[in-house]
Amino acid sequence: MTALGLVLLSMMGYSQHMPANMDNGAGTARLLSRSDWGARLPKSVEHFEGPAPYVIIHHSYMPGVCFSTLECMKSMRDMQDFHQLERGWNDIGYSFGIGGDGMIYTGRGFNVIGAHAPKYNDKSVGIVLIGDWRTELPPKQMLDAAKNLIAFGVYKGYIDPTYKLLGHRQVRDTECPGGRLFEEISSWPHFTKLNTTEATTTQAPVEPHVHPQPPIAKSQPAAPKA
Repeated sequence: MTALGLVLLSMMGYSQHMPANMDNGAGTARLLSRSDWGARLPKSVEHFEGPAPYVIIHHSYMPGVCFSTLECMKSMRDMQDFHQLERGWNDIGYSFGIGGDGMIYTGRGFNVIGAHAPKYNDKSVGIVLIGDWRTELPPKQMLDAAKNLIAFGVYKGYIDPTYKLLGHRQVRDTECPGGRLFEEISSWPHFTKLNTTEATTTQAPVEPHVHPQPPIAKSQPAAPKA
């Protein structure tokens, strides 16, 4: 159990962030609560029974990578604004966010139905690494923080010890979490290649997630609105 796990033992309230002397190179990793990053209240909260059998990794694409805590807090608020105000969702779609500062940001949290992966929202922990990771690898502090969050979730019983690790592209037609990040997580413990049956026979999605896309060139027809 790492030092991060030890400082997160009171986590279900997501109320405090405390410094940790990491023993795995992640340095000053902390868990930041919703109030720390200035989240607005969710419209509603729906729970599911744990432990979660899946962990699904995302990249934000936009907003881009943030390296200061203030920037990463703003990125979390921007994502919540997009999901709540533009998409009309209950809250930010993800369970947790990981910033380029190496911090962990509480989104919906453990055992709360998310809006990040169709058909898996009520049985997974969705972790977004803030930034565009199509061609570049996230810095080590981000990868370490994600791994430690998963380890803590297993330790506390929020994540099944036999969990399956997936990239968003495995459960939705998307390039998320980016080619380079997907290549990286493919080497992590518990990474799973889904068969066709497993990927298509789970129950209907709760709130499908759609990443914001860059502006469409004038020469191309505009995509229909969702």
